Amino acid sequence: MPANHPDAPMSATEEEHRRELFDAMKPVQLMLGSWRGTTQKEVGDFKGLDHSSWVWDLKTDRHQPAMVTLSDASPYIRSGRLTYLPDRKIFQLTAVDPDGVARTLEGTYSQQPETFTGEDRQPHTKYKLELTQVDPPNQRDQWQLVFNQQENNRYLLEVAKKRGARFLRMDTVATQREGTSFAKSDEGYGQKECVISGGLGTIQLSHKGKSYWVCCTGCKAAFEEDPETWIAAYEKKKAK
Repeated sequence: MPANHPDAPMSATEEEHRRELFDAMKPVQLMLGSWRGTTQKEVGDFKGLDHSSWVWDLKTDRHQPAMVTLSDASPYIRSGRLTYLPDRKIFQLTAVDPDGVARTLEGTYSQQPETFTGEDRQPHTKYKLELTQVDPPNQRDQWQLVFNQQENNRYLLEVAKKRGARFLRMDTVATQREGTSFAKSDEGYGQKECVISGGLGTIQLSHKGKSYWVCCTGCKAAFEEDPETWIAAYEKKKAK
């Protein structure tokens, strides 16, 4: 089987690439799940509403896993693919807006991830991930997005456009997690580590009589398709 075949075994270098990717994206995995957002500025006569969800995509390019999002109402990101490029030490987001325009944005943390105790006395994480469009057709249409994670269940999507030498904020989408609390860690977190991403496991699966955890439906689908490969990589990681 050719080395570049999608089902070909991964080399040690490729495995290290993927592990570095997952490690870098652990804080960003807080965005996994379903969210409800409200724009700051009015869209027509009302505030804009956004219902979005984030999951891991491990199938489109298994050598370059990414978190993907879909929204049928977002005024800014109808679909997006967020990943980390270990060789360049940066994050990359490919986003498609409501007009079907695809934009590639790259960057890193403008505020490093920090863990703090929230009002619920649970550990929460905050950070700012700043991404700037690298392929604008012109400066007036160059975007900058900041994912401003405020706590585990709330983040701001800050949207800016280039005006002269500066980026000026044009809107902020206040985004709240739908459903129940999603703590970054809790009692027994070590036993709930996602066998694929290393994040907090929220879905329990079974294989050959043993139980494993995954963090989202994307990891669940990948595990069920090829459990032996993911378990072997997970056991190898734990043995180090």
